[in-house]
Amino acid sequence: MLESYIRSIPDYPKKGIMFRDITTLLSDARGFRCAVDGLVQFHAGVRIDQVAGIEARG
Repeated sequence: MLESYIRSIPDYPKKGIMFRDITTLLSDARGFRCAVDGLVQFHAGVRIDQVAGIEARG
């Protein structure tokens, strides 16, 4: 279901790369809720005391 909210842009920023644009997910309330709920369920019962925000595009 989440895949339908993520736009794929071929050859961006250069040829051979498939860019996954999540702004379409972030701008849709239902899709964003689904993503958050999935993360909550995946980590249920796990004590989390640190979160890292890692960015891959620089």
